[in-house]
Amino acid sequence: MEAAFFDLDKTIISKSSSLALSRPMYRAGMVTRGQLVRGAYAQLVYALVGADERKMDRLKEGLLQLTKGWDRAEVERLVRDVIIDAIDPYVYQEALDLMALHRSEGRAVYIVSSSPEEVVRPLARHFGVAGVLATRARIVDGLYTGELEFYCAGEGKADAVRSLAERVGIDLEHSYAYSDSIADLPMLEAVGHPVAVNPDKELRKQAEEREWDIRDFRRPVRLRTKIAQTAAQPKTQVAAGVVAAVTAAAIVGWLVVRSRVSRRTV
Repeated sequence: MEAAFFDLDKTIISKSSSLALSRPMYRAGMVTRGQLVRGAYAQLVYALVGADERKMDRLKEGLLQLTKGWDRAEVERLVRDVIIDAIDPYVYQEALDLMALHRSEGRAVYIVSSSPEEVVRPLARHFGVAGVLATRARIVDGLYTGELEFYCAGEGKADAVRSLAERVGIDLEHSYAYSDSIADLPMLEAVGHPVAVNPDKELRKQAEEREWDIRDFRRPVRLRTKIAQTAAQPKTQVAAGVVAAVTAAAIVGWLVVRSRVSRRTV
């Protein structure tokens, strides 16, 4: 079996997902006004300088502090209620096309995300992806404890990919991985066909030196339009057409914590 592994933020969607959902989370009382304002500025910085391993570690620490006490059911409800409005129109058509191409060539498509699996998986399973590799937050009595069982970022993504490959028989040498960030270098190195998508400066340098494929996605599309276009198609085609967009949107509930992390960084 061959597979294609897709990062989410700035690979499938064209902007920071945390910024996309920060206002709905503010209205829900999950972030403060100060975090909302700092988040807007921090996301500009993130867009300009990217996220290296050090910043990913700071992201994790900010995530633990900010999410402590959040109700998992409330996070899932919020994502479900605002998912299209929050992301529209920031899904790359090129990402959707690539996922459809890989499926047509018999490869299993996986979303590899630092988002929690309880947010990503319920959405992803309805739209035809083979599976999700995601962060596992520790939950006690339905609440985030502020601890993680597994953080799916950096080397953790590569470990998750290799573990999955061993478990289900994926040929990584003939598989593909897509990401924009130098933080995902270990995941890209784990497959035979790494692809840098809209890469940050450090990843572009690595990709050029190693002669990896580099792609620049430039065509964000509206979820509502894509859903309307596929509504009259057979269910299998609907799944192929919108899977990446909907799964990508699932991360917005988790990555809003960049407002806290970026504030510390900048």
